[in-house]
Amino acid sequence: MNVTAPAREFGRLFSLGLDVTAGMFRRPFQLREFVQQFWFVASVSILPAMLVSIPFGAVLTLQLGSLTAQIGAESFNGAASVLAVIQQASPIVTTLVVAGAGGCAICADLGSRTIREEIDAMEVLGVSPVHRLVVPRVLASMAAAVLLNGLVSVVGVLGGYVFNVVLQDGTPGAFVASFSALAQPSDLWVSELKALIFGFIAGLVASYRGLNPKGGPKGVGDVVNQSVVITFLLLFFVNLVITVLYLRFVPPKGT
Repeated sequence: MNVTAPAREFGRLFSLGLDVTAGMFRRPFQLREFVQQFWFVASVSILPAMLVSIPFGAVLTLQLGSLTAQIGAESFNGAASVLAVIQQASPIVTTLVVAGAGGCAICADLGSRTIREEIDAMEVLGVSPVHRLVVPRVLASMAAAVLLNGLVSVVGVLGGYVFNVVLQDGTPGAFVASFSALAQPSDLWVSELKALIFGFIAGLVASYRGLNPKGGPKGVGDVVNQSVVITFLLLFFVNLVITVLYLRFVPPKGT
């Protein structure tokens, strides 16, 4: 087994990321391709993301409500659950759905184009596949993730609110008051920043694996599965880094 293979793969992925970043500022911008990909990613992700966010918000609210009741801090249940949903659950849920639905389609599309030698034909004609195909798909994943993150945050918070009031006998006033006392705008901004970065990772990994299938049609299915797994691993690692930096450099409200 070649132990340097993962390092080479990561290097190629990083190189593609730099090419995609540079291609975002290159003209002409592929507006039509971007709009089509954005609409597709958003249409296949919006309903699953909303449905998944409801149990996420409910579980966080119920678990935190039980914990705050044990330590006599029921009045802070609203703040704890809402901040957990906005900062952690929403961007993760959004990107998991974007990568699992839209990312798989992106990877399969580029993989099928590659094995049909369409990508090679574009390069022979002097057309950059990265600029023409990859950049619009990555930007579409980023835009869809940012917009869906706001929607998922709202649905998750509403789900947590309903479960707190109905199942845990919480009061609506205490739920809202505790959130407004501890939350700050930077909590929303870091959530949107996470969604933006996670969307970039999802689109980039899906495109990279789609451009590098092996073994014919069977290889396309393999790279689709690989893209989802790799995205999930990178997602949780990057989320850890961003969360640590945020808690380190952004002081909590009231301190």
